Amino acid sequence: MCRSCLSWYGRRIAPYVIHAGCSANAFTPMRKRMLPLAEGIVVEVGFGSGLNLPYYDAAKVARLVGVDPDITMLALAKRRSSSLPFEVEPLRACGESMPLTDDFADTVVVTYALCSIPQPLAALREIQRILKPTGRLIFIEHGQAEEPRRRRWQERLNRPWGWFAGGCQLNRDPLCLVRQAGFWLLEEERQRFPLSFWQLGTHYAGVATRPTA
Repeated sequence: MCRSCLSWYGRRIAPYVIHAGCSANAFTPMRKRMLPLAEGIVVEVGFGSGLNLPYYDAAKVARLVGVDPDITMLALAKRRSSSLPFEVEPLRACGESMPLTDDFADTVVVTYALCSIPQPLAALREIQRILKPTGRLIFIEHGQAEEPRRRRWQERLNRPWGWFAGGCQLNRDPLCLVRQAGFWLLEEERQRFPLSFWQLGTHYAGVATRPTA
């Protein structure tokens, strides 16, 4: 099963809740800084409603494949992609199992998706498979707070938050997951969210590569 979108709420309401939440200005600076690094054939895992599309550098991107299991999200993304100067191909699939060939992508982008993918380690290993040996993973995530008090509150809120926000987990550690999957981190960054988004914990971003043989 992909993420928890089988209920009526998950099918009809959650996609719009996620779209609205992830449209907030709190996410914009990281998008502006990280997404222009993507180049070549790009696969975006957790494509969602296409909120990242305006931040790609069109001069660098040859083609973008947007992977998401949610058909409602992909329909929202299609509206955003029609006027872009590079090819955008929505692909309905789960991050843990993508119908793409080995060594397919120059860049894989994951933003605010490792929190909701049911098996994030499996998805990261699948990303390794589709990345070219010289390819890069670019990620932006929210996750486990560095402050103990906020971390405790995240644990308390995790279950109701997950139901409300389409399976999103507040307490995952993105940097730990990326390392556990075998990636080598070239860059990493941690920031605080604005106070109004305190429950999202720490804002993480980074660039990683496949391990060399």
